Amino acid sequence: MRKEDCFYLGRIVTKYSFKGEVVIKLDTDEPELYTEMESVYVEFGANLVPFFIEKSSLHKGNQLRVQFEDVYSEAAADAILKSNVYLPATMLPELTGDKFYFHEVIGFTVIDANFGEVGQIVHINDKAAQPLFEIDREGNEIFIPMVDDFIKKVDRENKTIEVETPDGLIELYL
Repeated sequence: MRKEDCFYLGRIVTKYSFKGEVVIKLDTDEPELYTEMESVYVEFGANLVPFFIEKSSLHKGNQLRVQFEDVYSEAAADAILKSNVYLPATMLPELTGDKFYFHEVIGFTVIDANFGEVGQIVHINDKAAQPLFEIDREGNEIFIPMVDDFIKKVDRENKTIEVETPDGLIELYL
């Protein structure tokens, strides 16, 4: 499985027991959707390795306590600690309306109600206090906060996102 064909589900953050159980911190608002998984892909260097799940349960909000097959000791759990966990993109529930997955809108064109065509989304920066659209406009980088009040329409068919930003925000970058 290639990482490009997957989505980031979370990270193995700690061991739970001396029998190899681990806790995965899920990167989702709906952790209950992931309690019945049969397997996940665990990242080792540049490779994704399938791990089959014997049992799992929700743990402290957005965490999942997992017992993997063949991981029955602290040493085995140590080997996968701090690893990223992925699932195939085909397992994502389909979103409709103005909701979207970050990876889904890369390449979409952003159109501002006042400014017109802004450019193409090249990345979503989710390291800031709030996520930002990183947009390329003829070599210039433009950042637009992903605020619900700014996003007016997501058009999947035409690969566009219509926004309405405060006056002067886009011009700041030009």
